[in-house]
Parts: sequence; C-alpha cells; structure tokens
Amino acid sequence: MMSRLKQPLFVIALAGLSLAALSQKAVTSPQTSHPVETQAGTPVSASATTNPLQAMRTPGHSAVSETLTLTGAVVHPKTLSVADLERFPPHRIGEFDMICESGANLGKRENLRGVRLRDILLDAELKALTPKHFRQMAIIARATDGYIAVFSWAELFNSAVGDQVIVYFSKDGRPLDDAEGRIALVSTTDTRTGPRHVRWLNEIEVRPLGH
Repeated sequence: MMSRLKQPLFVIALAGLSLAALSQKAVTSPQTSHPVETQAGTPVSASATTNPLQAMRTPGHSAVSETLTLTGAVVHPKTLSVADLERFPPHRIGEFDMICESGANLGKRENLRGVRLRDILLDAELKALTPKHFRQMAIIARATDGYIAVFSWAELFNSAVGDQVIVYFSKDGRPLDDAEGRIALVSTTDTRTGPRHVRWLNEIEVRPLGH
C-alpha cells in the first residue's frame, strides 16, 4: 500500500549537522507566552527558555491535536487523521522510561500503539534534488503550541533509531487523552526520552539544508 522512496538510501552520515544548532538557528516556531515547565518540572517563563527542545508545555494547554500534516520537501503533502494513521503498519511499544533532560526519571510509559515516523515519510515520499541530498534533510516534529523535536534523515533511515521513532495515538488500548493530544511522538531509544517526546503533535516538516 505504501509508496517507497524512488532513490536508493545511501549509507551516509549527516556530517556537520548539529541538531542543537538547528533548533536554535535554522528552525523558527512560535513560542507560548504563558509560563512553562522545564523537563525537570521547574516553572520558568517562555521568554527565558532559549532552546525549545528544553521546554515542557503547560498541562492546561487546550489545543488538542486531531490531525497530522506533512509539509516541506515531500512529493505528497497531506493531512492524516487518526483513522488514516491506523491504516499504516502498526508498531507497539511495550515499556520504556521517560527521562527528562536533567536525567531525572519521570516514570514508565507503556502499551503505546502507533506507526513508525519513517513509514509515514516513505508514504509521503521525500523530495530531493539528487540522492546525496537526502543526507542534508532535517525532519521537524512540531506540536500545536510550537514545541519541536528534530531528527536527521540519517537517524530515521540509516540507523536503528528510526525503528523506534513512533507517532502514536493509543495507550493501554484507548485513544490518547487531552494531556497528550490525539496524536503524539516519542523516540524511545534516546538516552533522554523526554526532550523528543512531542505531545499535541500536529505537523511533520521535511526541510532541506545546505542546498
């Protein structure tokens, strides 16, 4: 059912790309004006948070994500509902620890069901000038409140990380509640799983770099 990338996936590393620098310089996204909490749970003002990957959203945030939109360098831009996501090959996560940026353990997460981000991107079909330009792509996962997580093409398509970057919509056999939105994302092989846990996920942008 799913279309596949036309170009071969070369065994290449995303040399010289600093995802931290990308999040601060190359990626711009709206920031919330209300107080937010850091991954460690300490309230700070949004204006004082210099790196969007370090900020947690307020529990009262009401913009629940109902759909996921694919934008940027894709052949088939589209908006997917939960029902659409359920048509992809399913992926389940049994159990993992949610570790915040400080290293504190926020507890276990378990029984998640969703789909690999890689499969969604394969279906949308990445668009590059030449095969070598795939290594210069960044994939940006964005929430309704502007929170972002950034992945390289090499992570998702040329490493084991991509096997466990999951867009999920079910927990313990039930739809996600308002605390996570109807759609969320997590990278479970990260040493610190919290910073790339995106609640209220509503957009995946494929951004070419260095063209």
